[in-house]
Amino acid sequence: MSAKLVVGLDGSGSGNRVLDYAKKLASMIETCEVIVVYVIEWSPFSFQTPEENAERHKRREEEIQAANDRVVNPAVEQLKKDGFNARGVVRHGNVADLLDQIAVDEKADQIIVARTSEGGLVQRVFGSATGNLVMHARVPVTVIG
Repeated sequence: MSAKLVVGLDGSGSGNRVLDYAKKLASMIETCEVIVVYVIEWSPFSFQTPEENAERHKRREEEIQAANDRVVNPAVEQLKKDGFNARGVVRHGNVADLLDQIAVDEKADQIIVARTSEGGLVQRVFGSATGNLVMHARVPVTVIG
């Protein structure tokens, strides 16, 4: 049996619980890829000057690098060290929409996120976007407390 798990992280302590659950689940599956995802809230709908757009692009690239360095790469490295097949994805946009879209694009079997967080992704997901993710995701969502 082969499976893919999309794991949404936000850089808070709750990410450890999410990763622990993903490892437990992945270890029960013969072949499993864990895709660690960090979404930076970003709205493409903003009217700006060309100069502002250039600065925004630079800031966007810096945010992606910071998310990879602080959250995604360490999680992927730990998963690999523990013997799991893993890779990371960082995107800008709506958290719930992107977690769902990445799961669909990757043909994932499940999305795993934390219920509570000190802030960041999960707080945004489990604020107004919780219903959108849980009720509208096209793959099952597991919420870790």
